[in-house]
Amino acid sequence: MNKELNDKPLEYKVVEELKKRNLVISTAESCTGGLLASCIVNVAGASSVFKEGYITYCDNAKIHMLGVRKETLQTYYAVSRQTAIEMAEGCVKVSGANIAISITGVAGPDMEDDKPVGLVYIGCCYENHSDAYEFHFLGDRTSIRNQAVEKAFSIILTTICK
Repeated sequence: MNKELNDKPLEYKVVEELKKRNLVISTAESCTGGLLASCIVNVAGASSVFKEGYITYCDNAKIHMLGVRKETLQTYYAVSRQTAIEMAEGCVKVSGANIAISITGVAGPDMEDDKPVGLVYIGCCYENHSDAYEFHFLGDRTSIRNQAVEKAFSIILTTICK
């Protein structure tokens, strides 16, 4: 990565790496409400690597737009590793992107389904492999959402640069 990119926010590095690898990304977001996609498209030239983004804030949107199974949401709820994986897998399937990243969590100020504020799962689907990562962020709603986006960018870079 060139020196000029080292001083830039992570979204610039992500867009540059996606371009270099000729990859297209799509996003599936719940608690971040499109913040991840917005950060990507803030980068000039992102249109060559960003396909589409899904804001699936409610369960029905996760089911209808991404194909998350109703049983998954009933058993594990929206904020879970299983849901994050199904969101990412569904995002790849419906968008046709090479890589998809999903974010689902509790940004606060209140708990959701007995899950604590700051609990966030970030899912990633790339090259027929899916995984999700659990995080416990601290701070207010805005801070938690921003931390989730930053972590998502780190996961993207780690995944595609393996």
